[in-house]
Amino acid sequence: MEAYTGFAQVYDKLMDNIPYEEWGSYLLGLLKEYGVKDGLVLDMGCGTGSITEILSRAGYDMIGIDNSEDMLAAAIEKAGKKGLDILYLLQDMREFELYGTVSAAVSICDSMNYIMEEDELFQVFRLVNNYLDAGGLFIFDLNTPYKYEEILADNVIAENREDCAFIWENYYDRESGINEYDLSIYAKEEELFRRYQELHYQRAYSLETVKKLLLKAGMEYVAAYDAFTREPPKENSERIYVIAREKKQEGKYYQ
Repeated sequence: MEAYTGFAQVYDKLMDNIPYEEWGSYLLGLLKEYGVKDGLVLDMGCGTGSITEILSRAGYDMIGIDNSEDMLAAAIEKAGKKGLDILYLLQDMREFELYGTVSAAVSICDSMNYIMEEDELFQVFRLVNNYLDAGGLFIFDLNTPYKYEEILADNVIAENREDCAFIWENYYDRESGINEYDLSIYAKEEELFRRYQELHYQRAYSLETVKKLLLKAGMEYVAAYDAFTREPPKENSERIYVIAREKKQEGKYYQ
């Protein structure tokens, strides 16, 4: 099932509790700290473009890719209204193609957790490595096994607002590391509410697995942080940021 076909209608409204400006500031700090102060940046799993826009306003030339046509439509509309020059592409992270290399690639809001198999995550890393400039930077976040096991677990999350509502029924399988959530969205359209039903799957990856796959893909693992800090991941970290680099392999770009 294609993700976010219904959720795209009300995504920004229901996600207004996420401090995107703070997240963007943290990401900008990491980019600059690790030497990417300008240039072309790829935002993978960009959704409606909230983080993409923050980086664009900071002076980066942005490309956003996502496999949800509805989410990209919302992103394009938002960027147009704000006069931002962002290239949005309907592409799957597991098989994306660019016309050339980029200074950095980023992926925020647990997009990497949507990659369900290790060999597919390796393929994503291999493609990122391929499309990075020599020594280019890769920054992405992940929901941790702790978050799935202890926070989301087998819980139900619900929120009701005047013009939209959702019910999130969560199920986590510790053995497989697969997190399933059944999402019911009610969005007001004129005088009626329309119901959307979506089933989403994410997978928990250990940091050791991520390191192994980055190295296998030809990248250099640089660091991992407990989200929004410069501290190493903790046992109770709910989200981590991982930083990797292209190993300065010239001539690796392929069509």
